Amino acid sequence: MIPGGKLRKKLESGEFAVTAEISPPRGADPAAIRRRAEPLRGLVDAVNITDNAGAHVRMASWAGSLLAAEAGIEPVMQVTCRDRNRLALQSDLIAAGALGIPNVLLMTGDHPRFGDHPDAKPVFDLDGMQLIQAARTMRDEGLLMSGRSLSVRPGWLIGAVENPFAPPADQRAAILGKRADAGAEFVQTQFVFDLAAFRRWMAEVRDLGLDQRCRILAGVGPVRSLRALSHLRGLPGVYVPGEVDRRLSGVPADRVAAEGMALCAEIIQQVRQIPGVSGVHVMAPGFEQAIPGILDRAGLRRRLGPDAASPDGARPDGARSDGRGRAVLSSGRERRRAD
Repeated sequence: MIPGGKLRKKLESGEFAVTAEISPPRGADPAAIRRRAEPLRGLVDAVNITDNAGAHVRMASWAGSLLAAEAGIEPVMQVTCRDRNRLALQSDLIAAGALGIPNVLLMTGDHPRFGDHPDAKPVFDLDGMQLIQAARTMRDEGLLMSGRSLSVRPGWLIGAVENPFAPPADQRAAILGKRADAGAEFVQTQFVFDLAAFRRWMAEVRDLGLDQRCRILAGVGPVRSLRALSHLRGLPGVYVPGEVDRRLSGVPADRVAAEGMALCAEIIQQVRQIPGVSGVHVMAPGFEQAIPGILDRAGLRRRLGPDAASPDGARPDGARSDGRGRAVLSSGRERRRAD
């Protein structure tokens, strides 16, 4: 059984929550999860374990969730509708409950044509909204979609994703309302770069009272390169204002990552001031080691403890972790393998 509930307690208390994200490896290497989790331990409230993100084959999210928990990180198990019908989806949710995985994040998922198996047959028996409703019924009423009863109800916190910037813009708050009605207790948003548009959306959310029914975690992340910036521009619902483009394009190539980290910290500071925002979700796939420094710069480095890494990856006792929970002297010549 996985110790959990930290994210739930943080959201219920009204404290500002911080979640992050880990992409499981493309291989059967359990240490890869541990290496990626190491910089985040003690600094974030929970970490999403993605479910074949971008329709690319990776280790299963349930397995990654167990490994993250072993590494001292509370997992948020992502579940998409792309690859499984309603039998398999409900089965996986029951398994998550039995294993003690405390949080699930439910979504429709990307079409296989965007991934590394474009000829794969998509399932999409349910969409994200229907899966949220099914999960809530399983947890709160103990019933499957067939109407049959569960012997033991799961107890996970139910999350969803939201894109405040996708068209139709004037309906996005209402769509969040539908997710809350279906059973979503928190949402993590798409990347926030356009703060003015995000503030307008949050005003609509507050007007509908949705911030009291469904906690909002604003999606943020560091831009590592101009190539990454170009990729972000192509994501549905991501709008990069001209001033952000000019700022990142105006520094030397070897300074873009540092500038992107600084920008991310500044955005966190600003979204913290927006009423109704309950936290941030930091997305830095493959760049998890940057997150402690970003949180430090944003003024969120308040959870540093004996098991937490410092912004440069060192532990407070002067040691570093080897990615398996063991300390290695800072003067050692340990190597980090690319995942």
